[in-house]
Amino acid sequence: MTDHDLSTMHVALAEAQAAAARGEAPIGAVVLDPVTGEIIARAGNAPISSHDPTAHAEILALRAAAALVGNYRLTGLTLVVTLEPCAMCAGAISHARIGRLIFGADGAKGGAVVHGPRFFEQPTCHWRPEVTSGVLAEESAALLRSFFRKRRKGPVAKL
Repeated sequence: MTDHDLSTMHVALAEAQAAAARGEAPIGAVVLDPVTGEIIARAGNAPISSHDPTAHAEILALRAAAALVGNYRLTGLTLVVTLEPCAMCAGAISHARIGRLIFGADGAKGGAVVHGPRFFEQPTCHWRPEVTSGVLAEESAALLRSFFRKRRKGPVAKL
């Protein structure tokens, strides 16, 4: 883990906080060019507001980066995300040919990188990024815990 990993994760955490402010699960993602240090794209979770179950922070950031560079293959770029990606996002990361994945908190319930299906370890996975986990993990996990604690204490939805 480098100082640059930490500073980029802080940007992803800001995206996660913005998502929480919109009522979305607080997950943020950033696509970074590690050669230039330039942030290519950033996004927070948005499935609720966009009415799109695929609008996870990772997917939105990958889409924005691909549009910016004019190619669906993002070979050599780095994806920084606050929570371990799910199976859908891990598949998208593989298809995009992301060079390095950095994530914060483990996703014991829905993660698919070090938990669940361990997507990148499967023989059918055609592209495996370098993976660094645990970057600002406690900060990422605390944001998620706080968000869901408040939601559980909120008013009961009427059906």
